[in-house]
Amino acid sequence: MKLLHIDSSVLGPHSVSRQVSAAIVDRLRKATPHLDVSYRDLTLTPLAHLSGSHLAAGQGAEPEAALQQDLAAGHAVLEEFLAADIVVLGAPMYNFTIPSQLKAWIDRILVAGKTFKYGAQGVEGLAGNKRVIVAISRGGFYGAGTPAAVGEHLETYLRWVFGFIGVTNPEFISADGIGVGPEHREKAVADALRAAGSLNAA
Repeated sequence: MKLLHIDSSVLGPHSVSRQVSAAIVDRLRKATPHLDVSYRDLTLTPLAHLSGSHLAAGQGAEPEAALQQDLAAGHAVLEEFLAADIVVLGAPMYNFTIPSQLKAWIDRILVAGKTFKYGAQGVEGLAGNKRVIVAISRGGFYGAGTPAAVGEHLETYLRWVFGFIGVTNPEFISADGIGVGPEHREKAVADALRAAGSLNAA
C-alpha cells in the first residue's frame, strides 16, 4: 500500500499543519505493515503556476524549451498522486484559503481524462479509490455556525476539489484558533495530535 504525504506550509518546523500531518503519517505507518511512504514538500520543490503556455501544451501545442522541465515535474506529480492509495495533506489557511503552492499542485492533479472526465451525465471523478486525510490549521475559528464561517475557503474548497475527482469522504483533522493566543494554540495542537493518534487505520 502506498501513502503520499504532502506538506504546503511555508513555516517549516514552526508549522502546525506539518506537525499534525506528520502525526497522521506516523499513526498509519505504525498501524499498516509495509506501508510505502513518499513525501513531497511543496515549498522546497514548488511547481510553477499555470500559464497560457501550460494550457497550450495541454492542448497539444509544442511546448517551449523552457517549459519542458516544469511539464515533466507536473507529470511526475500527477503520476505520484495516481499511484497513491492514501494521501495525507498538510494544509494551513492563508488569508482564508489554501497556500498558492498547494493551488499549483492541485492544478497539476485535476486533469481531464486522468482524475475526472466529462460525460453525458456530467462530471465523473476517477480517483475515488483513494483515502484522503487533511491536516488543517487556522488562526481563528471558522467552523459551521461561527461568525467567520462564510470566509472559510480552505476546508470547503478542498472538500469540493477532492469530491470533484471522486473522493467523496475526505477526512479532516483541524487545529483551530492557533493565532488567538498561546493557550488556544497549545490546546488546538494537542487536540489535533490526539485525533491523529486515534485515527482509524483501516
